[in-house]
Amino acid sequence: MSNILIVDDEQSYRQLLSLVFEGDGHTIRTAMNGREALAALQEEPADVVISDVKMPDMDGIQMLGAVRETQPDLGVILMTAFASVETAREAFKLGADDFIQKPFDVEELKLIVKKTLEKQALIDENRAFKRAQRERGSVKNIVGNSAKMQAIYQMIETVAEVQSTVLINGESGTGKELVARAIHDLSPRAEKPFISINCGAFTETLLESELFGYVKGSFTGANANRKGLFEASNKGTIFLDEIGEMSPAMQVKLLRVLQERRVRPVGAHDEISVDARVIAATNRDLKQMSLDGSFREDLFYRISVIPIDLPSLRERPEDISDLAHHFTRKFCEQSGRNLTIAPKTMELLENYMWGGNVRELEHTIERAVALERGDEIQPERLPDHITNYNPDRIHAEFDLPEDGLNLTAHLDNLERTYVVEALRKTSGNQTKAADLLQMQVRSLRHLLDKHSIRSLSAKMRNGE
Repeated sequence: MSNILIVDDEQSYRQLLSLVFEGDGHTIRTAMNGREALAALQEEPADVVISDVKMPDMDGIQMLGAVRETQPDLGVILMTAFASVETAREAFKLGADDFIQKPFDVEELKLIVKKTLEKQALIDENRAFKRAQRERGSVKNIVGNSAKMQAIYQMIETVAEVQSTVLINGESGTGKELVARAIHDLSPRAEKPFISINCGAFTETLLESELFGYVKGSFTGANANRKGLFEASNKGTIFLDEIGEMSPAMQVKLLRVLQERRVRPVGAHDEISVDARVIAATNRDLKQMSLDGSFREDLFYRISVIPIDLPSLRERPEDISDLAHHFTRKFCEQSGRNLTIAPKTMELLENYMWGGNVRELEHTIERAVALERGDEIQPERLPDHITNYNPDRIHAEFDLPEDGLNLTAHLDNLERTYVVEALRKTSGNQTKAADLLQMQVRSLRHLLDKHSIRSLSAKMRNGE
């Protein structure tokens, strides 16, 4: 049966209601005022609270307001001998489940309690159903049964229960946001917002206003107050993707937010308290960046309390088949078709080294499903670079010379060659070149400066 807390400063009512509901098999606790009731709820939760309105120290209305801040779904029934329209209106505005006037009919009160408990059961059932859906969705969206992925699943379940900051490391296309969403969906914050932002997609000024918000008139175009993403994700989770692209000035501001749990909107004088779990992600080596001085060491340690290293698809080739079938089903459902993958096609997929990881495989399958006119995806539906891929030939091309080589110089030259080729293919368009190289524009510009070829982009745009 249920746990009922009875709150009344009159002993006679506490005794009467205790006898009534204990007789029905409920567990009863009592309190003399709102303050005692809040203390009792801290010690042990209740299913329903039956409380008088007029009480010394803290009345029923004040208690109800305090309860709703921490237990928004707890059933609360108020009773009073001094009923008024204003009191009833205030009670329902604060979220009372029902309101009854003293002296009351015991059977009527028992019926009210029964309906409140039924409502609580429906809320609990609905919450459990939604949680199960989220859990199934989270697991379903991350595909792979390899040993490396089993370790990732175990890590997700473990870190979901704690509140520590998580840093997800992995190459582009490995599914970092899917892991972040799974952590959120399995956490106690699952009912609250999950908000994602790509830190590399904004300039420093825009990123600050996106994360922290701004007040009206703080800059040109700020025509109204706007809530920042930290405030919007309060009690939930904020996912900071590509955090390695954040400018040094923004790193300082983010560190302060993580330490103080307070944000100051752009142009505001006052700070706002926030309670958002932070999950960050990067495809860069933040540890090395902190040693180089391009990423704050104190921020690195602050965000990497719990690191999760996602394996590349090349490190888990046994998952390629499951992923390919998963994406085939996904795109077939969208187009109302039913396709399978030809054995030769699967052989080519499993033989290829996926530089773009799961994202590249997904796009490859999407293309193949769109092009295939038969019932089976044929090798001809794959891009030429996959059908013509020959690992033996590629390995031979990279044989180490007998007299060795300067690896650093060789890799620098290779890096410069690919940057120049990307600029050539896009006629000097840095945004498109960055997309070809699967990096942020800011990272590409860093490479242009590193190799002293920033002017090359302008020349190519001008057709030189």
